Amino acid sequence: MITCEHGGNSIPPRYRTAFATAGRALASHEGFDDGALELARQFSRRLHAPLVYSTTSRLLIELNRSLGHRGALSRYSRRLPPRARAELAQRYYLPYRYAVESSVKSSHGRRVVHVSCHSFTPRLAGVVRNADIGLLFDPRRRGEAELCERWRAALNAREPKLRVRRNYPYRGWADGLTTDLRRRYGEGRYVGIELEVNQRFPKTDGSRWRSLRAALIASFAEALG
Repeated sequence: MITCEHGGNSIPPRYRTAFATAGRALASHEGFDDGALELARQFSRRLHAPLVYSTTSRLLIELNRSLGHRGALSRYSRRLPPRARAELAQRYYLPYRYAVESSVKSSHGRRVVHVSCHSFTPRLAGVVRNADIGLLFDPRRRGEAELCERWRAALNAREPKLRVRRNYPYRGWADGLTTDLRRRYGEGRYVGIELEVNQRFPKTDGSRWRSLRAALIASFAEALG
């Protein structure tokens, strides 16, 4: 199963008043994960895997956080009237989460391997992120740790100069979609990996970005065996 929680930066018309000053934020890493949806679609096509994605901006409601998380609503969505804020969960968050869980349930008891596609800004708060690729997982789940190690080795064999780091630039067991699914499904039913790609690839180099996408997918297929 492939998902992309931050595939676009659209704001539905009914909420745009609250986002009147959000143009720069929406176009940045705050608004969406540049390149993530393109990568997710290619993963889905090549592996014949179901794809669940959203093109609504994470600044409206954050699909990769728990509803009670302080980051679920942005500084812009908090400007909405209480009734409008309350409906965000019903219109966007819960339908997305239900679609993802339905995909897991449709496996009819077979183990689901989930790749959640993301990208990260090369620099955050003045700090340069020292990685090209991040593989995020829960180290307490043996299947996730072993799959990520095989994936890292297969990717480095194809792309030796890539800086591939595990649980960077975020922790794979922090609040998020994969963490929530781990609570619901044991290791025999669910393996969840967040793939993080440095945005310098989709932003600056079309040919390099194409070859990287191909390498990520081929190395993942090899790691799966």
